[in-house]
Amino acid sequence: MSSSYLPATTDSIAQALEAKAPSEAISILYRILENPSSSSEALRIKEQAITNLTDLLRQENRAEDLRNLLTQLRPFFNLIPKAKTAKIVRSIIDAVAKVPGTSDLQISLCKEMVQWTRAEKRTFLRQRVEARLASLLMESKEYSEALSLLSGLIKEVRRLDDKLLLVDIDLLESKLHFSLRNLPKAKASLTAARTAANSIYVPPAQQGTIDLQSGILHAEEKDYKTAYSYFFEAFEAFNALEDPRAVFSLKYMLLCKIMVSQADDVAGIISSKAGLQYVGPELDAMKAVADAHSKRSLKLFETALRDFKAQLEEDPIVHRHLSSLYDTLLEQNLCRLIEPFSRVEIAHIAELIELPIDHVEKKLSQMILDKKFAGTLDQGAGCLIIFDDPKTDAIYPATLETISNIGKVVDSLYVRSAKIMA
Repeated sequence: MSSSYLPATTDSIAQALEAKAPSEAISILYRILENPSSSSEALRIKEQAITNLTDLLRQENRAEDLRNLLTQLRPFFNLIPKAKTAKIVRSIIDAVAKVPGTSDLQISLCKEMVQWTRAEKRTFLRQRVEARLASLLMESKEYSEALSLLSGLIKEVRRLDDKLLLVDIDLLESKLHFSLRNLPKAKASLTAARTAANSIYVPPAQQGTIDLQSGILHAEEKDYKTAYSYFFEAFEAFNALEDPRAVFSLKYMLLCKIMVSQADDVAGIISSKAGLQYVGPELDAMKAVADAHSKRSLKLFETALRDFKAQLEEDPIVHRHLSSLYDTLLEQNLCRLIEPFSRVEIAHIAELIELPIDHVEKKLSQMILDKKFAGTLDQGAGCLIIFDDPKTDAIYPATLETISNIGKVVDSLYVRSAKIMA
């Protein structure tokens, strides 16, 4: 970086734009920022230089330089309005986030900015940086630290009644509680976010995020039809904005179809006009699962899980539901296979279903304990013995109903006698 500064003029910006190498353009922009002039025109040119410099450093993946730029600009922030300062700080933090493998750097950068904003008493900016920090901590699985940061921030923002920021924080808190498997609190936070969002204009991207989280929570409660409608709303919002989250909303829509045994609809949704835009590994994975479910084939199911591990097993939401689906599919297949038998070798069932013997034996014992069918395992002989379904004795329900009716008669007689005595 040269020690001699350049004049803060449009010509200097043009010179940077015309530079052949990115390093040369970066050097010119740094020299513009070194200009000591604080006239309104010079400040405007410097703001443009900061925007261009941020873009160039991001393209060059120079995350550490972006961090140093924020420190270098602190004297400049005292010369411009607080709203513009907030915009520049957030744009630089966003630029660092676009550089791969910088999660730790982002956390330390946000912590530095929180300290600076506290010292400068820039409450508006501090709250937004703290919300960003909580989000980064959640992504790094530092749940306790993120939760303690959010709990204090929510109280502060509610006092100030900043509804737009409150929606973001409530939504973040809902995601955090969901990550901790605390569904009641996740639902409560989402309801708070919706309540705040109803009284203001919410940008489409934020509304899509609310719908996406609503779909995830409804799916968790096995209400897949309602979840599908929320995922559809989220998909439409993200699709209109060309947001990359659109493909995940579509993926979860397909998951809901599979979970309600409508796997045949999956191919139609993928081949629709909207679906064709997102054809790729994510949708191929769901199509493979849908085919396995339609054919009730555990072998195809396991092949799909193996071939699309990144899209299925490494997505915690999909993985959780597919684990449940796999168990259901396994139970249905086992019930169908053992139906003709009263006694059958476990090895024979394992051969028919194409799974390891110990896996099948463990599942059968679990199904017996869960009373999915009546039977017992003879492990010495390696056999499964299936009992006939016991006939339900109708006398017990009838007796209970008679006793219940007698109780009602006695109660009514007691009420009448009390009235007569009064």
